[in-house]
Amino acid sequence: MRDEYGESLAGASILVIDDEPGMRNFLTKILSPRCKRVEQAGSAIEASAALDRNHFDLVILDNIMPGKTGLDWLREQGKVGLFSDAILITAYADLETAIEALRIGVADFVLKPFRANQILNAVARALDRKILRRDNSLLKHELSVEGGTARGRLLGNSIPINTVREMLTRLAPMPTPVLFTGASGTGKEIAARTLHAMSDRAEKPFVAVNCAAISQDKCAEDLFGEVNEDGQGRNGLFLLADGGVLFLDEVAQMPEKMQAALLRVLEDQRIRPVGAERDIPLNLRFFFATNADLPAAVAKGTFRADLYHRINVVNIDMPPLKDRSEDIVELAALFMGQFSKTLALPDLELDDDTLLKISRYDWPGNVRELRNMIERSVILGAFPEEFAGGGQVTGSRAIETLDLVTKRHILNVLDACDGNRAEASRRLGVSRKTVDRKCASWGM
Repeated sequence: MRDEYGESLAGASILVIDDEPGMRNFLTKILSPRCKRVEQAGSAIEASAALDRNHFDLVILDNIMPGKTGLDWLREQGKVGLFSDAILITAYADLETAIEALRIGVADFVLKPFRANQILNAVARALDRKILRRDNSLLKHELSVEGGTARGRLLGNSIPINTVREMLTRLAPMPTPVLFTGASGTGKEIAARTLHAMSDRAEKPFVAVNCAAISQDKCAEDLFGEVNEDGQGRNGLFLLADGGVLFLDEVAQMPEKMQAALLRVLEDQRIRPVGAERDIPLNLRFFFATNADLPAAVAKGTFRADLYHRINVVNIDMPPLKDRSEDIVELAALFMGQFSKTLALPDLELDDDTLLKISRYDWPGNVRELRNMIERSVILGAFPEEFAGGGQVTGSRAIETLDLVTKRHILNVLDACDGNRAEASRRLGVSRKTVDRKCASWGM
């Protein structure tokens, strides 16, 4: 049945409001098998109490009820804080009622008596429009984020990156907040998106917020949403991410006022939009990221200690690229293929000499610096002088040949040991003579 009316019903929560038990039970009976949650309310008072407890994607309400019409209730709830779409059902239709319903923002208008397929179609249309509005808002947010959003996979097979993968696998099925730390360019957001994709929230939104770029004047409205003077609600990023993941990047630079507000959200899992009188329950998993020393920021007084302890449940420290030198060649080859394709330019030969120089460089800007260097080289048609090589072995042979892989690995370990061959041989698990013999064969 879900295929007939669309997948949007499957994850929806709906509140049915009608003073007639028969109508409430009829709507509940046809909606419950298709929706995530359906609740009933027999009066305006019960409906208001239900909204105080839970957030609903859609309310279906009768217009003629004892003491208050459905439109009056919607108008009243809009001023308190109503962030659900509404379908009005009534046996008494007139032009004035229809106009007023549109003015208030009712999503659809269904006349009694109606058949099951009529109300199901109306519900599917309303939910599809709601999801489309949400997706459009999230797309606008992603396009407005400075520098774009991180994309791609967590690449590499080095021990440090495999350790990260193992931790992500362990955390994937849990609701636990995660703090990603590490230098700029190490792939914190990519790791966070990877974790989201592995979790049971993978089909729900992943909303990234750069705390350093939050407007001081509009941060509450942008994050929590707002209710204007006409009682119309505007969703903030927290509510747009509901059911999914909110990723707060550069969390150490979050304004002090916002830190206090975030702490309340983490403790209560509820938000109150600006201008609203009602808290809205959330179903969110939080990821955080920073390249700063948070304990030092706490000691300095620029970051709240209680917030730090609240977000530091599980910490994944992303390794710098220089500590995963085995992955550099794979990343360079991948970026070369990507940029030659997207820029419609010929790729450059990654010969053995160039790959050795690339793998021995420290990359203080980490993966981002490597990526930018490859893109710049493709555009200019040549590598920078410090990476230009004249090796005879190119292509997959330069990347995969065992002797060349061994050479890059041993020289990287020697670099890490500042040229101390005894220490390098200890780390490599080979004799000093083996290292000396290899270096001699390379003319070193």
